[in-house]
Amino acid sequence: MKLGVMSDSHDNVPAVRSAVEAFRGQAVAAVVHAGDFISPFALDPLAELGCPVHGVFGNNDGERVVLAERFRKLGELQPNLLELNLGGRRIAAVHYPELAIPLSASDRFDLVIYGHTHRLDERRDGAVLLNPGEVGGWLTGRKTAAVVDLGAMSVEILEL
Repeated sequence: MKLGVMSDSHDNVPAVRSAVEAFRGQAVAAVVHAGDFISPFALDPLAELGCPVHGVFGNNDGERVVLAERFRKLGELQPNLLELNLGGRRIAAVHYPELAIPLSASDRFDLVIYGHTHRLDERRDGAVLLNPGEVGGWLTGRKTAAVVDLGAMSVEILEL
């Protein structure tokens, strides 16, 4: 099973569309977004995925009531911690690294996803700790997402 992973899209709708196209090309079965969608309209391209989308709020998500309402059509949105069982793997997603790092060391999860820093990060010390970088490309100039093969626990970084 392949899982699409994205974060920090920050209203860059064309970049979100690029991520959707890349995920569809990889035939992902689900997607996790680690926060900072920003505006409700930024969710619209995610409806074209054809698979469940799971997410957490980030620090810049201001219109949380409407985001949560629109997200109901996509999948599951949690305020701080998302816990999933997919493909036989235990997965956690948060926005902040200071939460992700202890979760990855807890032996409770196989994969811990985070965002916030806008920087790619993949570590393997027990759980796979993954920041897919930023879909928006605003801070680093790179628009990235990731695909995780949950069977092999391999990570592929996608340049959007």
